[in-house]
Amino acid sequence: MGKNVGLDLRVKLTSGGILAIGGLVSSILLSTAVLVAVSVRESHR
Repeated sequence: MGKNVGLDLRVKLTSGGILAIGGLVSSILLSTAVLVAVSVRESHR
């Protein structure tokens, strides 16, 4: 009845890849903070 499902995932990161991921995450966080600031500012009008 039940089936076992396995997942084997291997990730190799270089220092450039880690920097790229860090840049991507920080840009997402920054854009989210800007959107929140704009929406809060617009709601006070």
